[in-house]
Amino acid sequence: MSQFSGVWTLSQVSQAVKAQNWTGIAPPVVEYLVVAGGGGGGTLNAGGGGAGGLLAGLSGVTSGSSITVTVGAGGAGGSNGQNSVFGSITATGGGYGGSGNGGASANGGGNGGSGGGSGQAAAGSAGAGGSGISGQGNAGGVANNGYQYDGGGGGGAGTIGLSQVAFQIGGNGGDGIASSISGTVTTYAGGGAGGTDTTGGTGGVGGGGNGGTTSVGPTAGTANTGGGGGGLRSAGSSASGGSGIVIIRYPSSYKLAASTTGSPSQTTANGYIVYTFTASGSITF
Repeated sequence: MSQFSGVWTLSQVSQAVKAQNWTGIAPPVVEYLVVAGGGGGGTLNAGGGGAGGLLAGLSGVTSGSSITVTVGAGGAGGSNGQNSVFGSITATGGGYGGSGNGGASANGGGNGGSGGGSGQAAAGSAGAGGSGISGQGNAGGVANNGYQYDGGGGGGAGTIGLSQVAFQIGGNGGDGIASSISGTVTTYAGGGAGGTDTTGGTGGVGGGGNGGTTSVGPTAGTANTGGGGGGLRSAGSSASGGSGIVIIRYPSSYKLAASTTGSPSQTTANGYIVYTFTASGSITF
């Protein structure tokens, strides 16, 4: 599959199709949204998981050629999310949230599509936030060395994860990016929030999980958004990242795909044929 040059917009392609009466043929160009699985939140005094990488754009496709679609799983607590793929386009899984411990040092957040937030040690030493990949996501936030037990927020596709700035208040997750490719405006790839003693951080818009406290467990990233998992303070179990998603659309003046595997949903919205993959498979135009 070759990368489309982007000279025409999809609207211009659709107009050309109608003008030339090209109905009933396969599309030469499709629009895509590829979101990887979010990183899992850290496992003690912990940062939130970074959101899965998000890529959107146009790509040329070849009629009759099968294109592989991979939907990345969210990472378990303390683990990176898995990559999502559409042909040659790969979005990278989110970085894990860093974990603190009962001693003098803490682990930084993992690198990924968006980076995980850092953990916080009992003695007050914080790790570093994980880094994101330019064009896919942002860095995770850091815990404050002046406080104990508080984690930073994981990065989102739209904004960085927030550092923990007040005693016993976890850092918020970074926000994701909104897309209307499905026919409904939806935000994807929000970062998970950091855990703390009393007030866990708030997950980023786009499926990021909330941070946990000493009495309330963290929440997982939302499935099929690529949201990062919230960081664990001490109550409950560690939180996983949300699984990713792959969405493809093109003007409805073209014909339906010749075949698919993986049971994607197929809808028509706003003049476009839309295929939504929530599990891995393939598509042939």
